[in-house]
Amino acid sequence: MELKPLRDEADYRAALAEVEALWAAPDSSPEAERLEILALIIEAYEQRHFPIEAPDPIAFLDYVLDVRGLSRVDLEPFIGPPGKVAAVMNRQLPLSLEMIRHLATGLKLPAEVLIQDYALQQDAA
Repeated sequence: MELKPLRDEADYRAALAEVEALWAAPDSSPEAERLEILALIIEAYEQRHFPIEAPDPIAFLDYVLDVRGLSRVDLEPFIGPPGKVAAVMNRQLPLSLEMIRHLATGLKLPAEVLIQDYALQQDAA
């Protein structure tokens, strides 16, 4: 296969098949270099044709807490007192820019995910 931009599904599938064939190429070999270039071309195609949306910020925070074995108490240094953490996590209060900065720095989270719009819970008043 000639190295070129992937223009359609057939090009994409051919590139994937070649990657599979080159997968076990020895490091620093011409085949390994070809594999690396193909991977970049495939990644560019997938970003254009199969974009992945950023997750909902609160769902992302819940996920981070779960996988890191943390609780909402661990968010207090970054968001504020327990009531404020509860209000944010229950979607009653949006994340502020200051909270996002603290979360991004303190927990090493991507700010670009935390700044996404998300729905707040509507008061049943």
